[in-house]
Amino acid sequence: MTLTMTTAEALARFDALPAVTTQEMHGHWRGSGMPTGHDMDGLLEAYAWYGKTFENDEAVHPLVFRDRAGQRYAIDPRRIPLSLSRYHALTRHAVSRTLFALATPLLRTRQPRARLRAITYRGVTTAAMVYDHLPIIDLFRRIDHRTVFGLMDMRGAAPFFFQLERDA
Repeated sequence: MTLTMTTAEALARFDALPAVTTQEMHGHWRGSGMPTGHDMDGLLEAYAWYGKTFENDEAVHPLVFRDRAGQRYAIDPRRIPLSLSRYHALTRHAVSRTLFALATPLLRTRQPRARLRAITYRGVTTAAMVYDHLPIIDLFRRIDHRTVFGLMDMRGAAPFFFQLERDA
């Protein structure tokens, strides 16, 4: 994957953007990673990641994928071994994607697995998605009225950057 910006450049971009309220995040959002050389660059897209769904502040689906028919479904993030992301050849291989597809019925959930909160991060209070069972917080800043820049803050790891675009 081509490096489009360094982590420092992505942080500077994030810091320059305005805050977002939790209410502005409600709805369906299509996601895409922002390559910075992070272990997770391109990983979610390789598995047909759709994005995130924010029903309200208390009910968030942090990992939403699409099946072959284009139907969205939520995955319980605590069932995904994120530590495997550093093994690029393994996690991006067609066999891994096939195994993921076979395991999907065990990974799916209808229950929300995160909540929205306003959190102060790097000096700005903005909307953040707090995972229920993982030491992860996704923070959001506004690019425009339809697009937000996201930063995944995970304990012990460099930030992972992504973009969300509101689904019509």
